[in-house]
Amino acid sequence: MAKETGRKLIAQNKKARHDYLILDTFEAGLVLTGTEVKSLRLGRASLVDGFAQLDGGEAWLHNVHIPEYTQGTWTNHSARRRRKMLLHRSEIDKLVHKTQETGHTIVPLALYFKDGRAKVEIALAKGKKEYDKRQTLREKQDRRESDRAMSAARRRQRA
Repeated sequence: MAKETGRKLIAQNKKARHDYLILDTFEAGLVLTGTEVKSLRLGRASLVDGFAQLDGGEAWLHNVHIPEYTQGTWTNHSARRRRKMLLHRSEIDKLVHKTQETGHTIVPLALYFKDGRAKVEIALAKGKKEYDKRQTLREKQDRRESDRAMSAARRRQRA
């Protein structure tokens, strides 16, 4: 059997990019049980309520929903258990230092397989205020309108 290569996305947290200002991103490995990996291979997971916490020099992922494996037996996992993230000591130290500042938190952005191993992309983030969210939406809408106008002008120019 050929070895898996590349990146296969399982779940993405689009709401995090809307609610938070992303300052820095990290890729972390996950310590999972066999039934969790099988469930992820079926493409089933949700990062919506997930968050990361640093405890005793270790990084933990909380509230990420990986549903029970349907063919699992008594060895099945609980869906929302906390899972250990594998990061380098320097990355953990940086996260500990930054999260002590007011308003900073760690949120999961994506869950994926990279070369056959389960990884999570986490971000050091700062919560956005409501007016920041509105401004981001306005900028996105303006950019979309300008792109439409430019493509329409190109079409008119060709004809």
